[in-house]
Amino acid sequence: MSQKFQAAVHHRDDVTFVKLSGVIDEDNELADLTDKIPRGTAVIDLGEVERINSCGVRDWVNWLSQIETNNAKVVLVECSPAIVAQINLVNNFTGSGSVKSFYVPYFCPECDEEKVLLVESADMGPPPHEPPVCRCDECDLVMDFDDMPDSYFAFLANQKHLTPPEKISEVLHEFRPADPEKSKIRSRMGTTSLSGRGSVSSLPSVPSLPSIALPGSSSSPALNVPSGPYGSGSRGSALGTNPGPTGPTIGPSIPHPKSSALIYVMIGVLVAAIGVLGFLLLRG
Repeated sequence: MSQKFQAAVHHRDDVTFVKLSGVIDEDNELADLTDKIPRGTAVIDLGEVERINSCGVRDWVNWLSQIETNNAKVVLVECSPAIVAQINLVNNFTGSGSVKSFYVPYFCPECDEEKVLLVESADMGPPPHEPPVCRCDECDLVMDFDDMPDSYFAFLANQKHLTPPEKISEVLHEFRPADPEKSKIRSRMGTTSLSGRGSVSSLPSVPSLPSIALPGSSSSPALNVPSGPYGSGSRGSALGTNPGPTGPTIGPSIPHPKSSALIYVMIGVLVAAIGVLGFLLLRG
């Protein structure tokens, strides 16, 4: 089984509980689960599915069609936001099945925290659908719904009314213990963690500046990064206007000024000539 795609199948009478998690992409192994799902009711838990791409959608729709051909009635539970997005985009993503419950995403602008709240489809009522109130676990303020209500809850307009029998509820309680808060924390950035508080990933790193070769240099040293918020070294040395005593010199060197001795000699000769001319004029 692929490390990024996990599946577990349990049977109770004519109810089959299927737990999927990870990523559903071209490396999924959904086809291997077909023979493990007999006729009856197939309860598929999608709460831990982090992502599904186009290849995964194609295989999912084909797989769902196969198990429904085997007379299995599909009930989707705890659909993650990634799954809800595909339900709204792909017309036959749920096949002939129903969505019993799904997660609704929220965001707290004060704490920069995300949370998903488990909601029962039957509790959403008639349209227009509005997200339930959800409070932040850190500051207790009302969190913002992290999507557009009209688009996120669009699938509920065509949702079939589902009244699960007692045996479906028993299977859910046995293999998926109910969360009393019906909410789970996930990190604001990076991989979503629906199984508990996830570690917040760091911000994307700023790419380093490319090395710039100095003219006439065989070793091609790198240009120093300017000082202040940009890094170490002086801005003058980076721009080549003030290389400093230890910084590299970029561009042609400035020649030193000539000695002023010749200028003094010329001035002295000129003054002497004026003196001689004045003496001759006064004598004559």
